Amino acid sequence: MTPFMQLGQAAVQQKNFDEAVAWFTKAAEDSPKDPQTKACLGQSLCWLGKREEGLAHLHQSGQLILKKSRKSRDIGLALDMVDQLQYWNDFPGALEICKQAVQINPGQLRGYQLLALTYSRLNQKKSALAAGRQALKLAPNSAVLSILLATLEAADGLSQEARQRLEKVLQNPLLTAEERFRANKELARILDKLGEYDRVFANLHAAAEIAPRLPEVKRQDAGLVPKMLEHYKTEFDRELLGRWANTDFPADQPAPVFLLGFMRTGTTLTQEVLAAHPEIFVADETDLIVSVAKELNRLSNGQGSLAEQLRKLDLAGVLHLRAFYWHRARALYGDKTGTRLLLDKTTMNTIDLGLINCIFPDAKLVFLLRDPRDVCLSCFMQTMLPTPSTVQLLSWESTARFYAQVMDWWLTIRSKLTMSFIEFRYEDAVFNFEPAFRKVFDFLDLDWNPAVAEFHKKAAGKYIASPSFSQVAQPLYSSSVGRWRHYRAEYAAILPELQTYIDEFGYEN
Repeated sequence: MTPFMQLGQAAVQQKNFDEAVAWFTKAAEDSPKDPQTKACLGQSLCWLGKREEGLAHLHQSGQLILKKSRKSRDIGLALDMVDQLQYWNDFPGALEICKQAVQINPGQLRGYQLLALTYSRLNQKKSALAAGRQALKLAPNSAVLSILLATLEAADGLSQEARQRLEKVLQNPLLTAEERFRANKELARILDKLGEYDRVFANLHAAAEIAPRLPEVKRQDAGLVPKMLEHYKTEFDRELLGRWANTDFPADQPAPVFLLGFMRTGTTLTQEVLAAHPEIFVADETDLIVSVAKELNRLSNGQGSLAEQLRKLDLAGVLHLRAFYWHRARALYGDKTGTRLLLDKTTMNTIDLGLINCIFPDAKLVFLLRDPRDVCLSCFMQTMLPTPSTVQLLSWESTARFYAQVMDWWLTIRSKLTMSFIEFRYEDAVFNFEPAFRKVFDFLDLDWNPAVAEFHKKAAGKYIASPSFSQVAQPLYSSSVGRWRHYRAEYAAILPELQTYIDEFGYEN
């Protein structure tokens, strides 16, 4: 390893990515065809938020690795690069490298597994299924691959085959907790598709009993978000939220449009419809607002709560944070945004509504609503990566409780917002598509464009960050509306948590 590479690695250890980029750039100048140097530079740029630039270096590294792999037939490093590109949500780039790697060495199990996952995230269902089958051929006794293949079969409409596969998996007494958890979740979803409603919750509750034992779940602070919301309800008052409401902000720091709600309320559907409009660019599930919160904390030397930090902020600080937001957005997307309206869809930024309103009091907000009973059912059925928010959705009762906590926050803050907002119902989008979305486009001061009705065609084959990525790549369907009625008996335990919101949002009992 060269001295420049050593210095770069040391900077990475210190999480000083600016310095790491400087050293890795020097190393790349000395060794322009070294794949490790290119990979380290690309990763460091991505960590800095310069995703477009970083991915270009990772792609170059991947091609250099493949060149070596063709001689050695060792595709391990190439598949590591696929992992990296998937981490940065570059699934098209990951697919390009993974397909070549599998061609070089078709006997490598991990290659087909990654290929199946990559195709799946790009909504290429047939190709995903073929890769999943090939992976299982190479390891026919793998529970992980059996569960993966069942998921791919279900996505391609082969629900009976998927059910039989998962029922067989669950008979294995040697399953790990994670395997048993995932198999139960997937089987519940498949039984729901098949209309075998009396069996669904047995599997969901079985998964819920296992969930607390999962290492990734144990690592999360389950009390973090509920405590945060309780503090926010008292700390974000009208005075704080309205502090910068009458400010004329610079033209190069415009306010984005924010698309928020609770998980599984239709934010991804709405995002894809709006993204089909030529004058809108969607930032899909990003860390833009989280990064702004971290920058505010840095400016405040880590002193005080978020609301206290905002109270002490002057106008120069607000302008700095707006500029910081746009710097991060442009680093993530390069020139792709152009002159289009930026739509920031990060669903659970609902929690950060106070911060958003303070920094962007001139923003517009589209807030999604859906029948609370359907929301909770969909959340409880979904398998999500563990975070301080998603670990609230691992049991039936905690799902309802968390929904109530977040929506209580919304009801508390919405009358104090200086942002213009519109509440948009998922059910209206499904049953009354054009009139409903015309209201949204009017709210955004955009003309109606008939192309938005073909949103599912644009969604097919592209990466979408939300767990509902496969559902928005097909025409609208109404089967998810009122799905809770199949499980009426299960709601006795959670209706006390939900009734306030069922009534407030005008849903029938």
